[in-house]
Amino acid sequence: MNKIVFSLFCFFIIISASGQQVDLYIPEDTTRIKARIWQDLKYDMESISGGFVNAFTQPLRWQKDDYMIAGATVVGVSLLYLVDEETSNFFRRQQNDVPHGVMDAGWYFGRPEANYGLTAGIYFFGLFTGNEKVRDAGVLLFTSAAATGVFQQTMKTFTGRGRPGLDKGKNQFRLFKGGHAYGSFPSGHTILSTTTIYGLSKQFENPWIKGGLYAVGLITPMSRLVEGAHWLTDVGLSVVVSIAIVEGVDNYLKRKKRYNTTDETFGMINLREYQRKIKWNLSFGAATIRMVGNF
Repeated sequence: MNKIVFSLFCFFIIISASGQQVDLYIPEDTTRIKARIWQDLKYDMESISGGFVNAFTQPLRWQKDDYMIAGATVVGVSLLYLVDEETSNFFRRQQNDVPHGVMDAGWYFGRPEANYGLTAGIYFFGLFTGNEKVRDAGVLLFTSAAATGVFQQTMKTFTGRGRPGLDKGKNQFRLFKGGHAYGSFPSGHTILSTTTIYGLSKQFENPWIKGGLYAVGLITPMSRLVEGAHWLTDVGLSVVVSIAIVEGVDNYLKRKKRYNTTDETFGMINLREYQRKIKWNLSFGAATIRMVGNF
């Protein structure tokens, strides 16, 4: 490392003494790239707004199969409700047996800053590299997370369900009040983590990759049960809602043919959009070195 620094220092000294200007050229059409990014950004904002509205209006377009699924969900959640206290006691007894690292990972992955950071990273990667497949995935994740976020905050306030940690039983509700202690339903951590994991899993066909993502996705909801932060019905319905919203947004994007992703692979960079032409100017003065890039 010292040799590299010394070599660069000698290079700058030689250039400074010779009074020469160094221009480095890399092919690029920056104006075209900037225009493409701006157009894609505006287009994606339209996709996000349309998908967001669709997430809350899709029940208006339900078919017979959708109503059957909704009915089965109600029955399933009702059965879980009957054993909420028993299952909560079981999971809470496992606290000492679950590694703290697993509990921390589940908690952090369900936090908004972690999820939105990952979603933003995926979207902007696709935007700046010109990869439509990755942009599509980013739009799907962002729209779904926004919709589930509104849903879970609204339901927390509306139901005001007491958490298991209060030790007051499963029937503690303070309608329209909510608050942390009475914000058990639904599980925000579960909704965010499931939305992200399920949205990502739809980008891959390989069952092993899907299975691996699902396994990671189980960490957060399981950790919330062990922590005593939520009842089993809170977590179960949160998973169902997340999957339903992701599917709805994904169907909307496909139905409207918002993105053409048939010729691209998730994660592949469109290098043709990154042919750059940058002119670097090195100038030297008394005790100063300046490098300016023009593009």
